[in-house]
Amino acid sequence: MKKRVFRYVKHIIVTFAILIAVVISFGLYHGASFRYAENPEMMNWDKDGPYVFIENDSVFRVNYIRGNQDKGFYLEQKEYASNSQIPANCYFPLDSTYFEFTINNKLEVPKNTYNDKAKIIAISDIESGFKTFRDFLIANKVIDKKLNWTFGNGHLVLLGDFVDRDFSTTQVLWFIYKLEQDAKQKRGTVHYILGNHELKNMQGNFENTALKYYHVSSILRKQQTDLYGSNSFLGRWMSSKNSIEKINGILFAHGGIHPDLVKYETNLDEINQIIRSNYYKPYYPNPQKNLDQLLISSHKGIAWYRGYFKDDLTQEEVGHGLNKFNAKSIVVGHTLQAKVNKQYNGKVIGIDVKHPKDYSKSIPNPKSEGLLIEGNQYYRVLHTGEKKKI
Repeated sequence: MKKRVFRYVKHIIVTFAILIAVVISFGLYHGASFRYAENPEMMNWDKDGPYVFIENDSVFRVNYIRGNQDKGFYLEQKEYASNSQIPANCYFPLDSTYFEFTINNKLEVPKNTYNDKAKIIAISDIESGFKTFRDFLIANKVIDKKLNWTFGNGHLVLLGDFVDRDFSTTQVLWFIYKLEQDAKQKRGTVHYILGNHELKNMQGNFENTALKYYHVSSILRKQQTDLYGSNSFLGRWMSSKNSIEKINGILFAHGGIHPDLVKYETNLDEINQIIRSNYYKPYYPNPQKNLDQLLISSHKGIAWYRGYFKDDLTQEEVGHGLNKFNAKSIVVGHTLQAKVNKQYNGKVIGIDVKHPKDYSKSIPNPKSEGLLIEGNQYYRVLHTGEKKKI
C-alpha cells in the first residue's frame, strides 16, 4: 500500500514538474522573463528631472525633484523667459551619471526623407533603460564615455518605445534630446521615430508606465497626463516627431505598413501630418473606412502594425508597400525578435529585442542588439560593439 501511494505521489510530482517546465518554456519562447534582484536606487528620485512646463507660451518653469522617501520631497524651481537658452542637467542615480544640455524653445518638425551615403545605426524598444541605451551607444562608437557624439555625419535611428516599463524615462528622453543637439553640431542626425508607447503616454494610457511617474506627477502637483501634455516641453518635443521616415532608400517605422495602405494616394508628408495631428487623440474604431482611420488604428496603424510577423503576408504584399514609397526595405521594431534579422528576402528587418533593465536582473539574461547599415550591407551590432553580417 505504501509503495502504491509513493508511486502515485511520485507520478503527481513528475507530472507537475513537466507541466511547470512546459509553461516556462512556452513563456520564454514568447518573450516572457523573470525579474529579480531589484536595486533600491530605483526609488532614489533626488535630483530627478528636469520637468519643464510652459505657461502662457511665455514662461518656462523648470522643476527638479529633491529629497527622499523618508524625509519627503520638494521641488527646486526656476523660471525662464520662453526665448531663453535654458541651462539644464540630468542625473542617473544608479551610477551617478550626470549630463548637461541646453533647452531651446524652437522645435522643428523633422524632414521625413534623407539621401546621403552616411552610416545608419538603429535600435528600438529601449523601454526606459538609460544605462542599456547609453552603454550600447558607447560600445558601438556612437558616443564616447563622456557622452560626446562620435558618429560623425551618421544617422542614429531610434525606432520608438523608449518610454514605459521602467524607471528611467526622464533620463532617456533628455538624453535623446541632448544627442540631437550634439549630433547636429557634427553634421549627424538623430531620428526619434515614435512608437505606440510614446502615443500611449501622450494619450493618457499609463498601464505600462512605472508607478514612479504617478508619484512624480503628484510631487509636481500635476496630473500624470501633464508630464507629456501640450504644456510640457517634452510633450511638445515628442509631438513634433515623425512616425515614418526614409533614409537612403530604406523606410523606418515602429510597426510597419499595412497592405491596405497601397489603396490610397498618399505620401510620407501626408502620413506623418495625419498621425501627428492625432498624437493626443486616443484611437477608437468607428464606421469610417478612410486613410486617417487606417494610419492611426491600434491594429493596422504605422506605430502598431505587427503583420510582418503575425499575418500570413505574401512577398508581393510586402513589396507593394515598399514600392509605394520607392523603398528597397523597411526596418521595424514593436514585435519582439530573438535577434535582429531579415525576413521576406531582406525586405523587412526586425530589430525589437529584449534589452536589460536598469534596476533589475532577469532570467533569461537579455543582451542588447541593434542594426548597422553601411552602404548595401546590413549587420547585427551587439552590446559588445561586435558586428555580424545578416
